[in-house]
Amino acid sequence: MTRVAAIDCGTNSIRLLVADADPVTGELVELDRRMEIVRLGQGVDRTGRLAPEALERTFAACRQYAAVIKEHGAEKVRFVATSASRDAENRDDFVRGVLDILGVEPEVITGDQEAEFSFDGATKELVGRDDLAKPYLVVDIGGGSTEFVVGDDRVRAARSVDIGCVRMTERHLTRDGVVSDPPAPEQADAIRADVAAALDLAEETVPLTSAGTLVGLAGTVTTVAAIALGLEEYDSEAIHHSRISLETVREIAGRLLASTHAERAAIGAMHPGRVDVITSGALILLAVMERTGAREVVVSEHDILDGIAFYAARQDGPADRR
Repeated sequence: MTRVAAIDCGTNSIRLLVADADPVTGELVELDRRMEIVRLGQGVDRTGRLAPEALERTFAACRQYAAVIKEHGAEKVRFVATSASRDAENRDDFVRGVLDILGVEPEVITGDQEAEFSFDGATKELVGRDDLAKPYLVVDIGGGSTEFVVGDDRVRAARSVDIGCVRMTERHLTRDGVVSDPPAPEQADAIRADVAAALDLAEETVPLTSAGTLVGLAGTVTTVAAIALGLEEYDSEAIHHSRISLETVREIAGRLLASTHAERAAIGAMHPGRVDVITSGALILLAVMERTGAREVVVSEHDILDGIAFYAARQDGPADRR
């Protein structure tokens, strides 16, 4: 077993997993898993740059993570950055800051690489289950982008498209820095139109309607699952591998569309950093289910972070601690 630290820095959150990993079997023994909402992608869709305050929030989280990694004595560290840092003109400022704090250079991966990591993280533990038909369609709804990847024992096709809960909220629900509360019908329609166009792009590469099982990843999906399960507080064990029907997702999306900020914030399992973006995320999830014809989504708490850890255990070079 190799002790690894995997960091996934997305548009909305930065997450850490420290685990003992078997590079041959892919087995992971989790030691520490945590998340901070830093909103690195604040304003990127509009300005094309990472905001100074967003960078500082992210660097503050990195300092916390550096202490955790040192405490656990991880042999390898791999830091992967996704949509926001791909899009930003000043991503070199981000790279230098992370390198100074953690001693590793963040790998700004492509959407296709992101899809592969997500698929591996989500599906390794599904092997051998006879209640879930193959192939799997893994959908990772992030803050800035959504990844679609279809496969069985390996990835067969993948596509990343620029729809995410933060990007859609900033583009369509925000006026003068304030999120509409609740959104007007035409704002929701604008999100639906963007998502439909993005699904058309994804479908050029990924056969969205051919999968036997839809597997949903990341904070939007897990939060919708927590609401569906009626959880008073977030419970990873209850959420992991829960199965949420299309009808339930449609009802929750409608409820969120009609809700105020205060009503969303009062949901027990809602992370404060998701209050303003969960409505957009739920609309994306609903559109995906309707387009694919899926009657339910299997929710996974294991995702790109686990995939990064698998690769960190197997590879040398940039993943090694400096």
